[in-house]
Amino acid sequence: MDTLHFKNFINRRIVLTDTEWALVERCFTPRLLKEGELLLEEGRICTHLYYVDQGLLRFFVWKEGVDKTKFFTFDDYLFTSQYSFSTRKPATENIQAIEDCTLLQVTYSDLQTLYEQIPNWRKFIQSVIQEVSHFTEEILTELQTETAENRYRRMLTEEPAMIQRIPLKYLASYLGIAPQSLSRIRKNITNLT
Repeated sequence: MDTLHFKNFINRRIVLTDTEWALVERCFTPRLLKEGELLLEEGRICTHLYYVDQGLLRFFVWKEGVDKTKFFTFDDYLFTSQYSFSTRKPATENIQAIEDCTLLQVTYSDLQTLYEQIPNWRKFIQSVIQEVSHFTEEILTELQTETAENRYRRMLTEEPAMIQRIPLKYLASYLGIAPQSLSRIRKNITNLT
């Protein structure tokens, strides 16, 4: 697998020496995930931090027998079940591939090695955690203050490519509405344009 995307992802946040990058490449191993496959199942401990080179995944929880999509992770991003990975406790969520995915993964132990041997690695991880926290805060605010239609409109404006890649049922679940309601919203927006 070509790791150039991952190297660029890191270099946008910190600068690594060639020696440091060689260590990162040794610690992160490739993993392929097929569409529909679970990367993590609720109740299991998340043992890796991942970088998605190509693909689309969704985080979801089971509530009263129905799966509820929390959010999505796209190409060129770092992700994990943060609570489970950092505490070594069972996950309360599931992570599933919506498309075939090409990932890089690092174990908790190897991540500690990177912290010890690369002075800027902690800064890199903290910058990603801050981005994720900001994104999570935005989602929570939108859930409390915006209608599903307004959230969908914002996604159309800010992430049009994302909308095209996510199956209707998962997008509706993320917005907290039935697929039929999302179809009506889409039809109304189309009729207005």
